[in-house]
Amino acid sequence: MTKNPITMEALTVLDAIDRRESYAKAAEELNKATSALSYVVQKLEEQLNITLFERQGRRAVLTAAGRVVLEDGRLILQAANQLADKAKQVATGWEAKLKIAVESIVDQKLFFIVLSEFLDSHPTIEVDVRECVLSGGWDALEHDDVDLIVGAPSPVPLQKGYRAVPLKLIEMIPVIAKSHAKSHLANDEHALKAELKSMRRIVTHDTAKINITRSAGLIDSQKTLYVQNIDQKITALLSGLGIGYLPRHRIEYYLSSGQLLQLNIGRNDDSECFLAWKISNKGKGLKALSQLLIDSGL
Repeated sequence: MTKNPITMEALTVLDAIDRRESYAKAAEELNKATSALSYVVQKLEEQLNITLFERQGRRAVLTAAGRVVLEDGRLILQAANQLADKAKQVATGWEAKLKIAVESIVDQKLFFIVLSEFLDSHPTIEVDVRECVLSGGWDALEHDDVDLIVGAPSPVPLQKGYRAVPLKLIEMIPVIAKSHAKSHLANDEHALKAELKSMRRIVTHDTAKINITRSAGLIDSQKTLYVQNIDQKITALLSGLGIGYLPRHRIEYYLSSGQLLQLNIGRNDDSECFLAWKISNKGKGLKALSQLLIDSGL
Protein backbone atom coordinates (compact mmCIF):
# COMPACT_ATOMS: atom_id res chain seq x y z
CA MET A 1 0.00 0.00 0.00
CA THR A 2 1.36 3.40 -1.01
CA LYS A 3 2.06 5.67 1.96
CA ASN A 4 -0.16 8.74 2.06
CA PRO A 5 2.05 11.83 1.65
CA ILE A 6 -0.42 14.07 3.53
CA THR A 7 0.90 13.82 7.09
CA MET A 8 -0.15 15.63 10.25
CA GLU A 9 3.12 17.56 10.06
CA ALA A 10 2.39 18.68 6.49
CA LEU A 11 -1.14 19.81 7.39
CA THR A 12 0.17 21.73 10.40
CA VAL A 13 2.69 23.52 8.19
CA LEU A 14 0.09 24.36 5.52
CA ASP A 15 -2.27 25.68 8.19
CA ALA A 16 0.38 27.94 9.72
CA ILE A 17 1.55 29.34 6.38
CA ASP A 18 -2.02 30.07 5.30
CA ARG A 19 -2.93 31.82 8.54
CA ARG A 20 0.28 33.85 8.73
CA GLU A 21 0.50 34.39 4.94
CA SER A 22 4.26 33.98 5.20
CA TYR A 23 6.75 31.13 5.44
CA ALA A 24 8.91 33.18 7.80
CA LYS A 25 6.09 34.01 10.21
CA ALA A 26 4.79 30.43 10.11
CA ALA A 27 8.29 29.15 10.89
CA GLU A 28 8.48 31.51 13.86
CA GLU A 29 5.13 30.26 15.16
CA LEU A 30 6.11 26.61 14.77
CA ASN A 31 9.64 27.22 16.09
CA LYS A 32 11.19 25.77 12.94
CA ALA A 33 13.57 27.03 10.25
CA THR A 34 11.97 28.58 7.19
CA SER A 35 13.89 26.12 5.03
CA ALA A 36 12.32 23.22 6.93
CA LEU A 37 8.82 24.47 6.07
CA SER A 38 9.79 25.03 2.46
CA TYR A 39 11.07 21.45 2.28
CA VAL A 40 7.81 20.02 3.69
CA VAL A 41 5.69 21.98 1.20
CA GLN A 42 7.96 21.21 -1.76
CA LYS A 43 8.04 17.50 -0.94
CA LEU A 44 4.23 17.37 -0.63
CA GLU A 45 3.79 19.23 -3.94
CA GLU A 46 6.10 16.75 -5.67
CA GLN A 47 4.31 13.73 -4.23
CA LEU A 48 0.84 15.06 -5.10
CA ASN A 49 2.03 16.60 -8.38
CA ILE A 50 0.24 19.87 -7.62
CA THR A 51 1.14 23.41 -6.59
CA LEU A 52 -0.05 24.33 -3.09
CA PHE A 53 1.09 27.95 -2.72
CA GLU A 54 1.77 30.82 -5.05
CA ARG A 55 3.50 34.10 -4.33
CA GLN A 56 1.52 37.35 -4.36
CA GLY A 57 4.11 39.97 -3.49
CA ARG A 58 5.43 38.97 -0.07
CA ARG A 59 2.38 36.85 0.70
CA ALA A 60 2.12 33.07 0.34
CA VAL A 61 -1.40 32.33 -0.95
CA LEU A 62 -3.00 28.92 -1.38
CA THR A 63 -3.88 27.76 -4.87
CA ALA A 64 -7.34 26.28 -5.51
CA ALA A 65 -5.89 22.78 -5.09
CA GLY A 66 -4.05 23.86 -1.96
CA ARG A 67 -7.28 25.26 -0.51
CA VAL A 68 -9.02 21.90 -1.02
CA VAL A 69 -6.20 20.06 0.76
CA LEU A 70 -6.14 22.48 3.68
CA GLU A 71 -9.92 22.82 4.19
CA ASP A 72 -10.35 19.07 4.65
CA GLY A 73 -6.97 18.89 6.36
CA ARG A 74 -8.11 21.28 9.08
CA LEU A 75 -10.96 18.90 9.87
CA ILE A 76 -8.37 16.16 10.30
CA LEU A 77 -6.27 18.37 12.57
CA GLN A 78 -9.32 19.24 14.64
CA ALA A 79 -10.32 15.59 14.95
CA ALA A 80 -6.78 14.65 15.97
CA ASN A 81 -6.74 17.33 18.65
CA GLN A 82 -10.10 16.18 19.95
CA LEU A 83 -8.87 12.59 20.01
CA ALA A 84 -5.81 13.62 22.03
CA ASP A 85 -8.01 15.55 24.47
CA LYS A 86 -10.35 12.60 24.91
CA ALA A 87 -7.44 10.26 25.52
CA LYS A 88 -6.12 12.61 28.21
CA GLN A 89 -9.60 12.82 29.77
CA VAL A 90 -9.96 9.06 29.98
CA ALA A 91 -6.45 8.67 31.37
CA THR A 92 -7.29 11.12 34.17
CA GLY A 93 -10.70 9.61 34.99
CA TRP A 94 -12.93 11.87 32.86
CA GLU A 95 -15.28 10.06 30.50
CA ALA A 96 -15.22 10.74 26.77
CA LYS A 97 -19.00 10.30 26.67
CA LEU A 98 -21.94 10.31 29.10
CA LYS A 99 -25.26 8.63 28.30
CA ILE A 100 -28.23 10.02 30.21
CA ALA A 101 -31.85 8.90 30.43
CA VAL A 102 -34.29 11.64 31.54
CA GLU A 103 -37.73 10.64 32.81
CA SER A 104 -40.47 12.24 30.71
CA ILE A 105 -42.13 14.06 33.63
CA VAL A 106 -38.93 15.82 34.75
CA ASP A 107 -38.59 19.60 34.31
CA GLN A 108 -36.72 19.46 30.99
CA LYS A 109 -35.89 23.18 30.96
CA LEU A 110 -34.12 23.02 34.32
CA PHE A 111 -32.30 19.83 33.33
CA PHE A 112 -30.84 21.43 30.19
CA ILE A 113 -29.86 24.56 32.11
CA VAL A 114 -27.80 22.34 34.43
CA LEU A 115 -26.41 20.38 31.47
CA SER A 116 -25.36 23.65 29.83
CA GLU A 117 -23.44 24.62 32.96
CA PHE A 118 -21.72 21.24 32.96
CA LEU A 119 -20.74 21.42 29.28
CA ASP A 120 -19.41 24.95 29.70
CA SER A 121 -16.86 23.50 32.13
CA HIS A 122 -16.30 20.23 30.22
CA PRO A 123 -16.86 21.04 26.52
CA THR A 124 -15.06 17.98 25.15
CA ILE A 125 -17.31 15.44 26.88
CA GLU A 126 -19.85 14.05 24.43
CA VAL A 127 -23.37 13.75 25.90
CA ASP A 128 -26.19 11.49 24.68
CA VAL A 129 -29.61 12.31 26.18
CA ARG A 130 -32.66 10.09 25.73
CA GLU A 131 -36.18 10.10 27.17
CA CYS A 132 -37.41 7.31 29.42
CA VAL A 133 -40.75 6.42 30.98
CA LEU A 134 -41.47 4.46 34.19
CA SER A 135 -39.32 1.27 34.22
CA GLY A 136 -37.45 2.31 31.10
CA GLY A 137 -34.76 4.27 32.95
CA TRP A 138 -34.02 1.49 35.42
CA ASP A 139 -33.95 -0.98 32.53
CA ALA A 140 -31.46 1.13 30.57
CA LEU A 141 -29.23 1.61 33.63
CA GLU A 142 -29.19 -2.08 34.50
CA HIS A 143 -28.13 -3.08 30.99
CA ASP A 144 -25.51 -0.29 30.67
CA ASP A 145 -27.40 1.55 27.95
CA VAL A 146 -27.02 4.72 30.05
CA ASP A 147 -24.69 5.95 32.78
CA LEU A 148 -27.18 8.14 34.63
CA ILE A 149 -30.96 8.30 35.00
CA VAL A 150 -32.70 11.52 35.99
CA GLY A 151 -36.15 11.34 37.57
CA ALA A 152 -36.60 7.56 37.59
CA PRO A 153 -39.70 6.63 39.63
CA SER A 154 -39.80 4.66 42.86
CA PRO A 155 -39.28 2.00 43.97
CA VAL A 156 -35.51 1.78 43.52
CA PRO A 157 -34.62 -1.77 42.39
CA LEU A 158 -32.83 -3.62 45.18
CA GLN A 159 -29.48 -5.43 45.00
CA LYS A 160 -28.56 -3.87 41.66
CA GLY A 161 -25.61 -1.84 42.91
CA TYR A 162 -27.30 1.52 42.38
CA ARG A 163 -26.69 4.83 44.12
CA ALA A 164 -30.07 6.59 44.16
CA VAL A 165 -30.59 10.15 45.38
CA PRO A 166 -34.19 11.35 45.86
CA LEU A 167 -35.22 14.42 43.90
CA LYS A 168 -38.14 16.71 44.76
CA LEU A 169 -41.63 15.29 44.39
CA ILE A 170 -43.31 16.01 41.07
CA GLU A 171 -46.95 17.01 41.40
CA MET A 172 -49.03 14.87 39.03
CA ILE A 173 -52.63 15.90 38.52
CA PRO A 174 -55.50 14.16 36.68
CA VAL A 175 -56.91 16.33 33.91
CA ILE A 176 -59.55 16.46 31.19
CA ALA A 177 -59.92 18.84 28.27
CA LYS A 178 -62.64 21.50 28.43
CA SER A 179 -63.69 20.20 25.00
CA HIS A 180 -64.23 16.64 26.28
CA ALA A 181 -67.86 15.48 26.27
CA LYS A 182 -67.74 14.76 30.00
CA SER A 183 -65.73 17.77 31.14
CA HIS A 184 -68.82 19.03 33.00
CA LEU A 185 -68.18 16.23 35.52
CA ALA A 186 -64.66 17.45 36.39
CA ASN A 187 -65.67 18.89 39.78
CA ASP A 188 -68.35 16.33 40.64
CA GLU A 189 -66.35 13.69 42.51
CA HIS A 190 -69.24 11.25 42.96
CA ALA A 191 -70.50 11.40 39.37
CA LEU A 192 -66.96 11.37 38.01
CA LYS A 193 -66.00 8.17 39.82
CA ALA A 194 -69.07 6.48 38.40
CA GLU A 195 -67.95 7.42 34.87
CA LEU A 196 -64.19 6.76 35.11
CA LYS A 197 -64.28 3.25 33.66
CA SER A 198 -66.02 4.47 30.53
CA MET A 199 -63.56 7.30 29.93
CA ARG A 200 -60.51 6.63 27.75
CA ARG A 201 -57.19 6.81 29.57
CA ILE A 202 -54.19 8.40 27.79
CA VAL A 203 -51.00 6.53 28.72
CA THR A 204 -47.36 7.12 27.86
CA HIS A 205 -45.59 3.91 26.86
CA ASP A 206 -43.18 2.43 29.40
CA THR A 207 -39.82 2.46 27.57
CA ALA A 208 -38.48 -0.71 29.25
CA LYS A 209 -37.33 -3.22 26.63
CA ILE A 210 -36.21 -6.15 28.77
CA ASN A 211 -37.63 -5.84 32.27
CA ILE A 212 -41.34 -5.89 33.07
CA THR A 213 -43.19 -2.74 32.03
CA ARG A 214 -45.72 -1.05 34.27
CA SER A 215 -48.39 1.59 34.27
CA ALA A 216 -49.36 4.39 36.63
CA GLY A 217 -52.20 6.80 37.30
CA LEU A 218 -55.84 6.25 36.32
CA ILE A 219 -55.80 2.46 36.16
CA ASP A 220 -59.57 1.89 36.33
CA SER A 221 -60.37 2.86 32.75
CA GLN A 222 -61.49 0.14 30.32
CA LYS A 223 -60.27 2.06 27.23
CA THR A 224 -56.67 3.11 26.63
CA LEU A 225 -54.78 5.20 24.09
CA TYR A 226 -50.99 4.76 24.21
CA VAL A 227 -48.62 7.55 23.14
CA GLN A 228 -44.84 7.80 22.92
CA ASN A 229 -44.06 10.81 25.11
CA ILE A 230 -45.45 13.54 27.35
CA ASP A 231 -45.78 16.03 24.47
CA GLN A 232 -48.02 13.59 22.59
CA LYS A 233 -49.98 12.93 25.78
CA ILE A 234 -50.63 16.65 26.33
CA THR A 235 -51.77 17.04 22.71
CA ALA A 236 -54.04 13.99 22.94
CA LEU A 237 -55.61 15.29 26.13
CA LEU A 238 -56.11 18.78 24.67
CA SER A 239 -57.83 17.11 21.70
CA GLY A 240 -60.42 15.60 24.05
CA LEU A 241 -59.37 12.01 23.42
CA GLY A 242 -59.38 10.98 27.07
CA ILE A 243 -58.14 11.67 30.59
CA GLY A 244 -54.80 11.22 32.32
CA TYR A 245 -52.21 12.44 34.78
CA LEU A 246 -49.73 15.14 33.81
CA PRO A 247 -46.99 16.99 35.73
CA ARG A 248 -48.35 20.35 36.86
CA HIS A 249 -45.22 22.23 35.74
CA ARG A 250 -45.85 21.15 32.13
CA ILE A 251 -49.48 22.30 31.94
CA GLU A 252 -49.77 25.47 34.04
CA TYR A 253 -50.68 27.50 30.95
CA TYR A 254 -53.46 25.11 29.88
CA LEU A 255 -54.88 25.03 33.40
CA SER A 256 -54.87 28.81 33.78
CA SER A 257 -56.40 29.30 30.32
CA GLY A 258 -59.12 26.73 31.05
CA GLN A 259 -58.17 24.41 28.19
CA LEU A 260 -57.50 21.65 30.73
CA LEU A 261 -59.53 21.04 33.89
CA GLN A 262 -58.34 19.22 36.99
CA LEU A 263 -60.40 16.14 37.77
CA ASN A 264 -61.80 15.95 41.28
CA ILE A 265 -61.20 12.29 42.07
CA GLY A 266 -60.25 12.93 45.68
CA ARG A 267 -56.49 12.74 45.24
CA ASN A 268 -53.50 13.86 43.23
CA ASP A 269 -50.52 11.59 42.68
CA ASP A 270 -47.22 13.18 43.66
CA SER A 271 -44.46 11.21 41.99
CA GLU A 272 -41.34 10.23 43.94
CA CYS A 273 -38.34 10.11 41.65
CA PHE A 274 -34.59 9.62 41.83
CA LEU A 275 -31.25 10.47 40.31
CA ALA A 276 -29.39 7.18 40.00
CA TRP A 277 -26.22 5.55 38.68
CA LYS A 278 -24.21 2.41 39.27
CA ILE A 279 -21.90 2.57 42.29
CA SER A 280 -19.23 0.87 40.20
CA ASN A 281 -19.13 3.88 37.85
CA LYS A 282 -16.32 6.08 39.21
CA GLY A 283 -16.13 8.54 36.32
CA LYS A 284 -15.36 12.14 37.23
CA GLY A 285 -17.80 13.49 34.66
CA LEU A 286 -20.66 11.47 36.09
CA LYS A 287 -19.78 12.66 39.59
CA ALA A 288 -19.60 16.31 38.54
CA LEU A 289 -22.87 16.27 36.59
CA SER A 290 -24.82 14.35 39.23
CA GLN A 291 -23.70 16.83 41.91
CA LEU A 292 -24.82 19.77 39.76
CA LEU A 293 -28.21 18.13 39.30
CA ILE A 294 -28.56 17.48 43.03
CA ASP A 295 -27.60 21.06 43.86
CA SER A 296 -30.07 22.45 41.30
CA GLY A 297 -33.09 21.29 43.27
CA LEU A 298 -34.41 19.46 40.22
